[in-house]
Amino acid sequence: MIPVLCTLVGATVTVMPADTVSVTGWGRTAPTAARLVRPRTYEEAAAAVRACGARGSIARGLGRAYGDAAQNAGGAVLDMTGLDRIHAIDADGGTVLCDAGVSLHRLMEVLLPLGWFVPVTPGTRYVTVGGAIGADIHGKNHHVSGSFARHVLSFELLTADGRIRTVGHGTPLFDATAGGMGLTGVILTATVRLQPVETALMSVDTERAADLDDLMARLTATDHRYRYSVAWIDLLARGASLGRSVLTRGEHAPLAALPPRARRHPLVFRPAQFPSAPSFVPEGLLGRTTVGLFNELWYRKAPRARAGELQKISTFFHPLDGVPHWNRVYGRGGFVQYQFVVGHGQEEALHRIVRRISERRCPSFLAVLKRFGEADPGWLSFPVPGWTLALDVPANLTGLGAFLDELDEEVAAAGGRVYLAKDARLRPELLAGMYPRIAEFRALRQELDPARVFTSDLSRRLDL
Repeated sequence: MIPVLCTLVGATVTVMPADTVSVTGWGRTAPTAARLVRPRTYEEAAAAVRACGARGSIARGLGRAYGDAAQNAGGAVLDMTGLDRIHAIDADGGTVLCDAGVSLHRLMEVLLPLGWFVPVTPGTRYVTVGGAIGADIHGKNHHVSGSFARHVLSFELLTADGRIRTVGHGTPLFDATAGGMGLTGVILTATVRLQPVETALMSVDTERAADLDDLMARLTATDHRYRYSVAWIDLLARGASLGRSVLTRGEHAPLAALPPRARRHPLVFRPAQFPSAPSFVPEGLLGRTTVGLFNELWYRKAPRARAGELQKISTFFHPLDGVPHWNRVYGRGGFVQYQFVVGHGQEEALHRIVRRISERRCPSFLAVLKRFGEADPGWLSFPVPGWTLALDVPANLTGLGAFLDELDEEVAAAGGRVYLAKDARLRPELLAGMYPRIAEFRALRQELDPARVFTSDLSRRLDL
């Protein structure tokens, strides 16, 4: 039995006016028009769901999903950032109860001075807690800490029947919602277990890897020594340098590692802020020549080996967050972020894909390789044990769609999968092979929401 906290079906509230706007993902591709509603209370969220109409509704946070997961052409999109209260912090036990619209950035501002950090963060801190659960985000510590939902004790979910259900860890509804891309309902609040820290700094080791084999050997042999690990990879390098990389790994710096002056205020959170990216960027700026030059300089400037460098948390985890609207640098055509994972034992498949990307001369300067640890139970959660590669490519690259289709086939043949939070183009016939619990997800969704009150461009495209 699914516990129900309360029912809002008969509630009478006034919903904020909805504006029809163009909505797109962070990659700025495939925009669609929807009615945007910004509820300020749980009652307004329930009323907006009831009034969503035949095209349904989908919750949206800070818009950092790269593809079409938080879009809903012709329907309603619920901007949940108006629900952003932190309700309670257990500073002794290390948990926080907050609204789903609270961002990881806000949690860091509040929690770091108390000696706590979010358990998992992706490459941006401008993600809401609801979005973190809906995409079951992962970070540089997946091989140690798993994905975000592993650290969620419970959440409150507004379902299609107007009820607010308390959903506990380990239940079918929890597992369908973690990674379920908002299709089981609207997350309203969540209780999250936190990571204790002594300082707001990281102790970072950096080293260069000569090629892909060298990188994978280093990761396999020594990743267990670090909580956080990621490698930037040069996908334009060829020949003997194929897959050359800069490997960066770190731990939360203990108080004793700080110089005396920094120990006075060890938990201060002061992210760097740079000028915003311009609103207009010429098409083709990030082509093969410019990205090739950047990659060469980035690899050459990295130290062959450096240990114990102190970095701000924001520098280590979120370097691009310091540049507002950095996604504009790809021009009006936007970009595609492509991320896949293949399991251990499929290293040859990873080699083939990296070689194909290199031969295709895909100009990607934001390309990272990581190792995933044990999978979490979310039915549509992306991580599985193995190797994950993420890369960005300008969307207007000639023949890109057909090329990525071919990579999808390669990934599927290796038993891997692509990340739905970054996808806007996967063919639906490949989904079942990539996500073997998709039938269970569809069955639960049919039982919980037969009228498809919660729907999105992604769900229609992939027949979720």
